Amino acid sequence: MFGRRKKTLVATGAKAPHFQLAALAGSAQSLQDILAAGPALLAFFKISCPVCQLTVPYLERMAASKGLQVIGISQDDAAATLGFAKRFELTFPTLLDPSAEEYPASNAYGISSVPSLFVIEPDGTVSRSFAGFSKRDFEELGARAGVSPFGPDDHVPEWKAG
Repeated sequence: MFGRRKKTLVATGAKAPHFQLAALAGSAQSLQDILAAGPALLAFFKISCPVCQLTVPYLERMAASKGLQVIGISQDDAAATLGFAKRFELTFPTLLDPSAEEYPASNAYGISSVPSLFVIEPDGTVSRSFAGFSKRDFEELGARAGVSPFGPDDHVPEWKAG
């Protein structure tokens, strides 16, 4: 890459960058709105990403537990994201990080690959930050949410790059 720096994910212990994005459901939602309901797992994704497709069913299991808010942040448009949500039967809230605005939230969080995930505490501190898929990270997130993200019949890889 000529003259471009590699982005660095917002680190554990840092304050999470503020954002306000349109929700797939229609209204706008800010990070402050989300954190008012408790800690949240922000999951940035693209619908064409195979590792994101691997990840979303496990995120859905965590979201269903109600132990940790799961918020999807799509880098695709509303129509494509809605189709993806229906295909994977997603029930967790999904926000849109629009390409027309040069992905404001993704850029603020230093994302260079997806999926990228962040656990944000109610005070706005990032307590977990990682990109790609790691079975161990998902097991730890599941423990935090109070649920096992993996079923007995799931064939789960140890790791997949984003």
